Amino acid sequence: MTVTQLTINIPDRPGQLAAISEMMGEAGVNIIAFFVSTNTPGGQGLMRFVADNPEKAYNVLVGRGVDVSTQQVLAAETPHHAGGLQAVLNPLKRTDINVLHIYPTIQTTESTILIIGVAPETLQTAVEALQKEWIRLFDEELYNM
Repeated sequence: MTVTQLTINIPDRPGQLAAISEMMGEAGVNIIAFFVSTNTPGGQGLMRFVADNPEKAYNVLVGRGVDVSTQQVLAAETPHHAGGLQAVLNPLKRTDINVLHIYPTIQTTESTILIIGVAPETLQTAVEALQKEWIRLFDEELYNM
């Protein structure tokens, strides 16, 4: 119950995010969720995103000479109210899983789907911990929402 996240380093200068968005748009790839830090310690920008067609997004980026990597991440639904984030964070804490990054995607008045990155060696344990607490996890169905 995971989805594919793409990660790219981008130069920290104007227009770089627009260029990535343009590449994806021209290829018909929809970016469902993204996180961007434009100033990392190495002087590069960092973009993590989930697309509706991760394989196509990857191929487009590689074809344009962009250094891209993929990782499996969690897409977990959490209640949309004060303290709702704890529904997802507490099961991970109890199983000693470190959250590497987290960012939102689809949101309604009742819930938010969060993209959660954990170490690859803890991914299956994280899935099991969340499922045990009845947290809804998404797989490829997220790509079509």
